[in-house]
Formats: sequence, structure tokens, C-alpha cells
Amino acid sequence: MLEIKNLNVWYGAIHAVHDISMSIARGEIVTLIGANGAGKSSTIRAIAGLVKGAKGQVTWTGKDGRPVQLLGRPPEYMVKLGISLSPEGRRILPQLTVEENLMLGAYIRSDKDGIQADIEYCYRLFPRLKERRGQKGGTLSGGEQQMLAVARALMSHPDLLMLDEPSLGLAPILVEEVFATISEINREGRTILLVEQNAYAALRIARKAYVLETGAITLQGTGAELLENPKVKEAYLGG
Repeated sequence: MLEIKNLNVWYGAIHAVHDISMSIARGEIVTLIGANGAGKSSTIRAIAGLVKGAKGQVTWTGKDGRPVQLLGRPPEYMVKLGISLSPEGRRILPQLTVEENLMLGAYIRSDKDGIQADIEYCYRLFPRLKERRGQKGGTLSGGEQQMLAVARALMSHPDLLMLDEPSLGLAPILVEEVFATISEINREGRTILLVEQNAYAALRIARKAYVLETGAITLQGTGAELLENPKVKEAYLGG
């Protein structure tokens, strides 16, 4: 589905991502873990078309079986292909209601019945959003805003859902809820690329995982393998 070869990302003179290569197969949950500044968000933003200083090959193969090179394409092109990003920091529009934020996520679509069906799907995933459908996004709690950010990303009906730090700043009970929902979204057919500092939670649900350190992949394997890896335990799982 997605093949990355020798991806490099620069921000001016800063070389943030160094020659990383990775693959995502249809139906997988793949996670990138690592410390702050490791290059996780830079990687996912490059895939989404949000980074100009990116070189290498990022190849998307959709349901039609036709490979497409992504680097250099604008973000709206990625959305039309079926790639959606829930960004770090949520980035909801605070003056719009919950439902208006969801409608904004469907801006590329014209199928009114399908849009309404997906709104109801998001309300099923996140019942609290349904309770607050007419409430302005800026008045929601942090956990509710994170739910809204994920739901908004789902509204483009993506094949690949990319999540950037979905548990950041959430209470432990909400972290469990968010990760349970991510697993449910995956079981219902969507491929997921997850960038996450909570390594334990991410590795528990990931089929495949990569560890980034200072912009380079240093370890890779299944989520279960990395949970048992001594280096991962020491660096990211509290020993």
C-alpha cells in the first residue's frame, strides 16, 4: 500500500530524517516510536505533503493497483488518494461546532448520504461527540478534542489513516479509550500509521513497528517483538 525508500527531510540546514525506508501493507497498524525530536512527525508530515524539504521515494498503491509517487504533491492530493492525517495538537477549529468540524473533514466529498452515514459512524465510535454535536470545538475537553480530530480525519473516508500523537496530554483512562478505538477502526478495514510517544500502548496494538532515533530507524519488528526487546524496554518502557 505504502512504500517509503530513502526518505530524507530537511528544515533549512537541519537534517531531520535520514534515509529511512519502511513499508505499510493494507490492513496493518504500523507504529513509529521514539523520543521527542526523533523524526516521527517529520516522517508522517512528509507523507501527508506538508513538508517541502523532503527527498526520496514515497509510493502509494491504491485499490486500483496503480503506483503513484507522493513527494512533491500537495496535501489535498493525498486526501483525494485516500490518505488522511489527524495532526499532533488536534488542530480543530474552535469556533466551529463538533458537527461543522466533521463536515469540514468531508470537504472533498459530494455524496451527501455517504457523508451523513460517516457522521453517524463517527458518533458511534465516539458517543460523547454526538452528545456535543452542536457545541463549539473550543469548549470541549482535551480528550474530546482528540476524539474530534480523529473523527474529522475519518470523514474523508480514507484507506490510510495517519495519527500523530493521539494520546498526547490525555489522562490514562482516556488513553486506553483512544487506543481501543484505534484498534476498532483497524478491525473495520482501515490501515493505520501511528506516531506515538506512548510506546507501550502503541506496540500493544501494532502489527509492525519502527524505532526512530535522531532521524534514523534503529530497530524494527513486530509490535510484540519490540515490546520484549531489551533496548526498547530500557529506553521507552521504563526498564
